[in-house]
Amino acid sequence: MAHDWEEGRPPEVIDRLRGIVSSPFARFMGIELVSISSNGVVTVRMDIQGKENSLGAAHGGTVFALADQAFAIAGNLGPEYQVAISASINYVRPGLGPIEATAILICETNSTSLYEAKVFQGGEMIALFQGTGYKLRKRTK
Repeated sequence: MAHDWEEGRPPEVIDRLRGIVSSPFARFMGIELVSISSNGVVTVRMDIQGKENSLGAAHGGTVFALADQAFAIAGNLGPEYQVAISASINYVRPGLGPIEATAILICETNSTSLYEAKVFQGGEMIALFQGTGYKLRKRTK
């Protein structure tokens, strides 16, 4: 089944994105791709039920996983595969219901890129994530 985000993308990028979106971990966590905008903003979401900490809020690892998935998708919209070489998160408030993350490219060089992902519950930001991606070059013989 074709998705609107596939339109106009090369087949190898579509295959890469499908792999990220349907990875075993993303499925296990219940992370759903909401959208990929024409300017590269990626939005993902998940229900936190069953992923809470002892206080009943979204576990920090749950919030990080959602932001990291948005970062992974955003970082792989271009021609090169990208992998994370660094990531950090700042938690602002607890997430008590379904959460959503949006990721966008901040800046890039020939070999690295910096992305920011904001995690929201409703209209309130609950965390701010930054990830640095490394562009894997195709190897030639």
